[in-house]
Amino acid sequence: MGIPMNTDSTVKGQSVFLAERASELMQENIITDRTIIDVMAFAKRSKSMYYFEAEDFCQFASYMLQEYDYIFYVSPEGVEIEDNGVRETNADYRKAIDEEIQLLIHKYKHRIKNLVEIKGSTEERISEIINSIDL
Repeated sequence: MGIPMNTDSTVKGQSVFLAERASELMQENIITDRTIIDVMAFAKRSKSMYYFEAEDFCQFASYMLQEYDYIFYVSPEGVEIEDNGVRETNADYRKAIDEEIQLLIHKYKHRIKNLVEIKGSTEERISEIINSIDL
């Protein structure tokens, strides 16, 4: 779609990504590897957005966090950076995004129903997820 991403994100582009995440929240029983928090973090770390734009954007987006039944924060510790041609492969940038995600989770934790922090091998992560979901 030609939308500037990562450090070049704009309000318009991040709004498109926010709309994608919001549309997922309108579906029944969806599991996704991206949340509104990811969109917020990329807005905050954008070099193309003014500070106040990113702050206002995140404040607005945060009202949808309560729509998630669960948010799983997956520690990137021990996870290799994969180059899929879209995602940023710069390790420092990825670390900065993770730090921003953690800050946003802390700032808006009052809007998150169930936050589960997981780490470890794939098998350990799956086990932690299954054990934390009310079935």
